[in-house]
Amino acid sequence: MPLIRIEAAEDARTGRFSIEIYYPADADRPLVTTAPRYMSAAAAEQDTIAILSAAANNPPPEGPADHS
Repeated sequence: MPLIRIEAAEDARTGRFSIEIYYPADADRPLVTTAPRYMSAAAAEQDTIAILSAAANNPPPEGPADHS
């Protein structure tokens, strides 16, 4: 069962697309919605994949920084 659902949504006023993240996946309303800044649903989806990939490939440090 999916934990989250990610959808591109068109803004009727601007014609641009935003990303909506639903958690849990079957939620009626999105937990997070971006500003409608994408020119197409495909651009919104590609940017979302790039953001998730970058975050997954660059995890935070495992422990506190050593400042000695």
